[in-house]
Amino acid sequence: MNSVTARSFANVVERPVSESAGTVPRRRPWWLPRGAGSDDGLMGVALLAGPANVIMQLGRPGVGYGVMESRVESGRIDRHPIKRARTTFTYLAVATRGTDEQKQAYRRAVNRSHAQVFSTDESPVSYNAFDRDLQLWVAACLYKGGVDVYRTFVGEMDEETADQHYRDGMALGTTLQMPAAMWPADRAAFDVYWQESLAKIHIDDAVREYLYPIAASRMRGVRLPAPLQSRSDASALLITGGFLPQKFRDEMHLEWNPGKQREFDRLMSAIRLANNIAPPFVRAFPFNVLLHDLDWRIRTGRPLV
Repeated sequence: MNSVTARSFANVVERPVSESAGTVPRRRPWWLPRGAGSDDGLMGVALLAGPANVIMQLGRPGVGYGVMESRVESGRIDRHPIKRARTTFTYLAVATRGTDEQKQAYRRAVNRSHAQVFSTDESPVSYNAFDRDLQLWVAACLYKGGVDVYRTFVGEMDEETADQHYRDGMALGTTLQMPAAMWPADRAAFDVYWQESLAKIHIDDAVREYLYPIAASRMRGVRLPAPLQSRSDASALLITGGFLPQKFRDEMHLEWNPGKQREFDRLMSAIRLANNIAPPFVRAFPFNVLLHDLDWRIRTGRPLV
């Protein structure tokens, strides 16, 4: 994910079409994202970084135990991975390209769920889903994940693009309760915050066991024959490990070496080529579909998360 990411997945410009009376804006098909920038096509491939982003977020013990002990049964990623993924990716879509109405509706829905997430006397660590410091950390992980996806599939951003991407990244926190003033002032300040935050990362045995199936992209209740499971785990762990900073690989006890890095780079190059030739609606999936689904849920009164 998370990246999951700021307006570096930018707005598609609606181009006018000529008519006898002049020009009128063409109606945007629902399956195209709002906007269009050079990185609109990164939405689908960004999903590859999702497990790594989850691990980064849960690397803070308050987030890790908050998710692992969550009372919101329908939101548990270990028991309902597809629904949890829909909720997370919809949040990313809403925060980075949603309308004000969509943001307000989704904020209310998420707040109702977060009201049930707080530690008890039996919890190993103290946490609360409304903790703004933890919300800042989650937003920072989502922003950094977006930068890493862009770097992997496009290359380094120029200064102007990087600054715009960073400013837009603030919405990943403010769409919840994080005050805008908490977002580090600029990219240099963010780098300082990130390095200081790494000292707070700790994944103990319980959280590591919880995260391993996510790192290996296993589906709950699905167990492949041993040789296929081993191959599937190895492929997923290569992708997850490739998107993780070394600190998190160490905490997850994931082996990494130059050979694995070369293998990851070759795989990403092949995926980048395939993504570049895919149709726009495929490259924008699933975020295009999720915003359409959110509008439908709002209209019909169905649960948003």
